[in-house]
Amino acid sequence: MPSLCSANLWKTSERWDLMGKELFRLKDRHNADYCLGPTHEEAVTTLVAHQTTLSYKQLPLLLYQVTRKFRDEPKPRFGLLRGREFYMKDMYSFDMSEEAAHKTYESVCQAYTRLFARLGLRCVQVQADTGNIGGTLSHEFQLPADIGEDRLLVCGTCSFAANVETLSPDKTGCPQCSAGTLVESKGIEVGHTFYLGRKYSNIFKVIFSNHQNKPTVAEMGCYGLGVTRILAAAIEVMSSEEAIRWPGLIAPYQVCVLPPKKGSKVEEAAVLAEDLIHTLGQFLPHLRGEVVLDDRTQMTIGKRLRDAGRRGYPYVVVVGQAALEEMPKFEVICQQTGETVFLSKDGLIDLLRTVETV
Repeated sequence: MPSLCSANLWKTSERWDLMGKELFRLKDRHNADYCLGPTHEEAVTTLVAHQTTLSYKQLPLLLYQVTRKFRDEPKPRFGLLRGREFYMKDMYSFDMSEEAAHKTYESVCQAYTRLFARLGLRCVQVQADTGNIGGTLSHEFQLPADIGEDRLLVCGTCSFAANVETLSPDKTGCPQCSAGTLVESKGIEVGHTFYLGRKYSNIFKVIFSNHQNKPTVAEMGCYGLGVTRILAAAIEVMSSEEAIRWPGLIAPYQVCVLPPKKGSKVEEAAVLAEDLIHTLGQFLPHLRGEVVLDDRTQMTIGKRLRDAGRRGYPYVVVVGQAALEEMPKFEVICQQTGETVFLSKDGLIDLLRTVETV
């Protein structure tokens, strides 16, 4: 979808005024109004509406993209956590009935839950307000964190959780199980889902032919994952003061190999570092492109170790004195646990064989 969006679409949906100051607005040389898209309900609904031969056999239709979005935040802060420009994976669904749309909605929520579980991030699905996007059902996906800007109420007895915006301020009892008490915490929103119904499809006339070959308005949903916010939030909830800790699947590299300092007593081990990288590529093809050699050998191992901690490589392998012994060993530091072990080449290969990549 285009980043530069015509105001006509937004005025048609009545969101041009509803969005207020959050919408970046501009005029072209002909004095026509445009905005930088914070989301793309209008654009994608118009696109589908122009498919005049849409049939129920083509539904559900799910269209997604990963693009830059723009929002005129009043107080951008915390780097990528809240910026005026950010990356989002947004998806839009079109279904033949309300029942089918709810099924799609649930399947996407389940997919988001699996995604965060696979990243190793504790994520809570909470009841949320539909805001200026609209619809009748909405959930946020929140990473619990003290730095979070959202206030959440979570039941200690059942699975109920909600953004405080959706409940009365004095609510302490759980509305789902009645037995539990709601406990307040903070969270970082990293995903959001909306059941839109016919809010946009009625306006832009997304029509399909149903089983009786009669024109019918499609039911819609929209869904978003904050790509850049997930990166920043993961660092916030997983890292220490000394080191960045990435979820392994999104770490820039899986392994960093540190050869000895040039001119040191163990300089001859440098060739073993290069040989190790070749061996890892040969025996662990899934790690090709995932192993980096820190060849700044004018720097001490200690300085490069600190740099490795700041970059968040899940595994750091130091090729030093132990590699020159009769039974060569490599010092292996696991950033996730802080554990250091000495392994043979075969032992290191066995350890890294379990590393999952995408």
